[in-house]
Amino acid sequence: MKKTHIIILVGIAAVIVGLLAYSVDFSTYDTVNSAKQKPGKFVHLIAKLDKNQPIQYDPINNPNFLAFYAIDSLGGQTKVVYRNSKPADLEKSERIVMKGKMEADHFECKEILLK
Repeated sequence: MKKTHIIILVGIAAVIVGLLAYSVDFSTYDTVNSAKQKPGKFVHLIAKLDKNQPIQYDPINNPNFLAFYAIDSLGGQTKVVYRNSKPADLEKSERIVMKGKMEADHFECKEILLK
């Protein structure tokens, strides 16, 4: 092989490694208490719906506002505000994975995944 071919192959390999490094999500799940210690930082929380607290959702007057309380596996509780429509079967889900930022008095959720 010529030196130019080897240099091109090494360059292509470096680009592929770079793209893979940026496409992989290295984030970990935080607890409610650890998220409270990182206000304004984007985190992932895994919790379950607190069924003892009411769910605030009015599809007629404000279909893009949902508020509920979530409890993590260590017992930490927080109010969650999701500015989108209510996911189907929220009440039936075993776990909720939430991506967002902790604000002063609540977790501002950008994305919800139900499990």
